[in-house]
Parts: sequence; structure tokens; C-alpha cells
Amino acid sequence: MSDAHASRFATLSREELARLVPELLLIGQLIDRSGMAWCISAFGREEMAQIAIEEWSGASPIYTRRMQRALGYQGTDVVTIFKGLQLDIGAPPQFMDFRYTVTDQWHGEFHLDHCGALMDVEPMGEDYVRSMCHDIEDPTFDATAVATNPRAQIRPLHRPPRSPVDRHPHCAWTVIIDESHPEVAPLPAYHHVATKRAADLVLEPIDPTDDGAGDYAGPLVSDVDFATFSHSALVRIADEVCLQMHLLNLSFVHAVRQRSTSEDQTREICRKQLVGIAGIAAERIHRALTLPVDEGGALRTLELHPLLNPAAYVVAEVTDGLLRVGPSPAHDDGDAWIGMCGPSETTALQAAVRAIDPRLDVEVDGSPGEWAARVVRREAAAAEADEVAVTRFSSGAAFAFEPRRSLPITPI
Repeated sequence: MSDAHASRFATLSREELARLVPELLLIGQLIDRSGMAWCISAFGREEMAQIAIEEWSGASPIYTRRMQRALGYQGTDVVTIFKGLQLDIGAPPQFMDFRYTVTDQWHGEFHLDHCGALMDVEPMGEDYVRSMCHDIEDPTFDATAVATNPRAQIRPLHRPPRSPVDRHPHCAWTVIIDESHPEVAPLPAYHHVATKRAADLVLEPIDPTDDGAGDYAGPLVSDVDFATFSHSALVRIADEVCLQMHLLNLSFVHAVRQRSTSEDQTREICRKQLVGIAGIAAERIHRALTLPVDEGGALRTLELHPLLNPAAYVVAEVTDGLLRVGPSPAHDDGDAWIGMCGPSETTALQAAVRAIDPRLDVEVDGSPGEWAARVVRREAAAAEADEVAVTRFSSGAAFAFEPRRSLPITPI
């Protein structure tokens, strides 16, 4: 294979990358819309909440620090925390519409003008709302903050269940950093995920001579305008966002395994999570980049799919009409998505290509760690996979981004 470390996102234009990065952030959020339905079915609501806590607390401190280093905004203050949230799959722009206020270096607030996750959960009832907005948010917000300052505390001013039922904004929180606060320590899941190849994967540095912003070292802005970043920076951001997804998935698999009665049950739940997100991600990527609705467009979509990126983590290439996958750090990690794809497991790849055209299919030859896939067209259209249909219940599946002005936020 050719150089596996050259980012596949580098083949996109700067304009295309600026459209794609928000899509990738939203796709990362939808991983839970895909996975948690199956956790509820297998283990119940309360255990689902514990899985979510372990999943996010295991991954977010690692990927938050990675993005800080990549974009040069490392610090210990409130602004650093807020910048991290803007580039976090847990808070995709507009769908999770965070609005920030900075009082000073150590004090700030944010509220959500729109919480897509709440819109998905509210119809399920107050118990599910409390699980998400109380049981899950408290420890996972602390886990995110610990990546910047272990003495940061994120605490609610108000949060759902909403009273009155149409209360707006959906929630509001204070962020206070104080030396008197006890230090927050990472939760146990973090120490498991930190051992994975994905955690310390080396990616190409941003070229500081490229046109456009090469970092986020300047002021905090209300809405990140990805079009202001350089091509090189956008490539790195796209790779980092895909890596966020892999880290979240590795943490998810670990949490599910702790509760499963067998390895077969673990694998089946995690396979369903992958199939659901594979289809929705392919649909959104294909639409955002206006790719052809044919076999070539499907291969190009796979080439840019989080399942196969970043290139330094998943060794793959498209040549001669084939997607070829080889041994890679993702295989070394054992629980990565790519390990659930191959000649005997085609459902995720099928979900991805059928999101483009239900008559498309894949034929896969090779071994579990080294295989080649060809996209083919069938006469009859296939039904949408149940796993994709479940993920589509989220309002995020059809969410449309709107133009926003990017304004600097100054302390009040």
C-alpha cells in the first residue's frame, strides 16, 4: 500500500473541509444515538447511564488534550475549557448550541439555546431526561474539565426536566476554577483507554505557512468559522475528530464488556452501534460533499468515512475500484470499528453504501485483518438496516447547519 500516514482528508479542498468538519463533529455525537438503544434493551436504563458515564469519561480527557496541543490553545483557564467544547463531538455546533459568557480567567457560564440530545430524549419521559441531564452530565462534565484544570467545577444554574415544559434556554451552567476546589481525578475508564494506540497516535503537524489560521490561540469566538482555518489545520482537525470517535468507541466497548454475559453479547451490541452510525455518517458525508450517486461516489464516501480515518490509525486505500484494508494500529487496539469489518462481517460496509443508494452492495475478499471490498450494484433495493433506522430517530440524523457570524467573546 501507499503511505498510510498521508491524511485522506488532504485530498479535499479547503472549502470542502470547512463543510465536512461540522458534519464529523455531529456524526460523533450520534454514536450514542446508535449505541445506547441497544444498551437499554440489554441492560436497562440505569446501566445504560453508567455505560455513558464510563464511555465519555474514558475518552474525553484524552481527546480534549490532543486537540489543545494540535491547535495551540493549551491553558488552565475557562477559555481553554470553552474552546475544547467547541471542538468536541460531545458538543457539535448548533445541534448542541452552546452559548458562552466569560467573566474572567477563572469564571464563566454557558447555556444551551438548543440541545439536540434533549430533543431526542424528552419524548422518552422524565426518567430518561434525568439520566442524561443529571446522572450522566455531572461526572462527564467534570471529566471534560479535568483535561484542562482538575480544580474546575461545572455546575448547573438550571437544567431539565424543564419547568415550565417549554423553558428556554434548555439549561445553564457555571464554570468556576478555584484553588480551594478539591482536585478531580480521572475515572477508571480513562486509564484503560489511555493504553490504546489511538490515545497517543502521532498525526501530521499543521503547516504554519499555509493560508488561513493554523491554530486557535486567539480570542474565544461565539461560533467557530471553520472556513477561517487553513487547509492544513482543517485536515488535522478532521483527523482529530475521527480519532475522538475511535476513542469514544473504544471506551464504549470497554463499558459494554463489563456488563455483558459473554463476548458474543459484547460484540453484537457494538456491531449494532457501528452499523447504525456507519449508515448515517455515510449519508451525511455524501450529501455534504455532493458526491456522485454511484459506485465511485460510494467508494469515495468510504474513503472519507470515520470508520477508516485517520489514515495513521486505519491503513486503507482506494485503488482500481477497490477499497483495500491492511493491518494497522486500529487492529492492534483490538476493539476498534475496523475489527468488525471484513469478509465475514459486511453489515457496516453495506449500511454505508446503501445510505447512498439502496441498490448498492459490497463484496469483500481476504482475511479478517487484510481484505479488499468492491462496491457493486444489485437489481433490487435493500431495506434500510434496523440499526440505521434506530439511529435515524435522532433529530441529528437530518439536522441542517445554518450560516453563523463568528464573533469574539470578551470578558464581561
